[in-house]
Parts: sequence; structure tokens; C-alpha cells
Amino acid sequence: MATQPTHGQGIAGANMNSIDDRLTKDETVTYRTKCHWAMFLGPIVIVIIGGLALKSQGFHAMVLMAFGLAWGIFSYFSIRGSEMALTRKRVLINAGFPLLKSYDIPLNEIVAIDFHQPSLGSMLDFGKIMIVRKGASRCVIRFVSSPAQFVTKVRQQIGTLSPS
Repeated sequence: MATQPTHGQGIAGANMNSIDDRLTKDETVTYRTKCHWAMFLGPIVIVIIGGLALKSQGFHAMVLMAFGLAWGIFSYFSIRGSEMALTRKRVLINAGFPLLKSYDIPLNEIVAIDFHQPSLGSMLDFGKIMIVRKGASRCVIRFVSSPAQFVTKVRQQIGTLSPS
């Protein structure tokens, strides 16, 4: 099992290292989530501000709008390629674009798992999850849909592990 994130190879955000492809024969996903559409909020605000300033700022506003559009395209491919899954043995995470971060974390190596939701995240049900593994390595994934439910499911699954 990998202890560091691996970087998958994909074109246009295509997830070449799907979580389903990494499951063993006797392994099934008990809970699955993705990144939240709120990743588009920042790019949308930037494009709107650039559009409102277009008449007075001209070229600078167009550059701002182009930046917002590029950010939105990256967000789209990041959302499209993201997935987080829980099995009875491990947590599997694929997230990010253009470099896909792929985590394979056995449940018995998880020391702590928690989530954080800002005010807007509480209203729209997104946030970040933080997983601390033995050896103090950390995994932080932002803009996760339903982070409280994901963390609760992981904690429940850890609680069912037989002591070793």
C-alpha cells in the first residue's frame, strides 16, 4: 500500500487510476463522495468582476476574465476526476488536476480523521477532510461534498476493525 500520494497520468482530467480499478476481488465500496460544485464559486466571482469592470478597465478586465475562465476549466477537470471512497479495509482518494493525487490509506493506519466546514460550507454541505496517519503524515482534501458524513462513515468503519 502506498504511503505517499502517487500522481496518475490522465488527459483532460480523465481519471486513469479509477478507484474501482484499485479494488481487490473481495473489496466493495461502502461509501463514496466527490468534490463539491462550490469549486466554481471563485472562478464565477472573478469572471463577474471582470465583466463588470470591462467598460472602465478594458484590457485588464479581459485578463481578469481570462484568468477566471482558466480557473473554472481547471476546477471542472478537478471535480470530474475526483472521487473518495471507503471500503471495509481502506480509504481511497483521487483528487486534483492537472496532477492527480492518489491516496490509498489502510484504516488501521489512520490515527485521526476530522473535517472543517466554513460557514458557506455548512450551508452548501462542503468542506475539507484531514487524515493523519501513523508516522504523522497528513492528507488534506478540500471541497469535499458531505465531509461530516464521510468522516462519520470512516470512524464507524474504523470502530468495526478487530483489534490487532
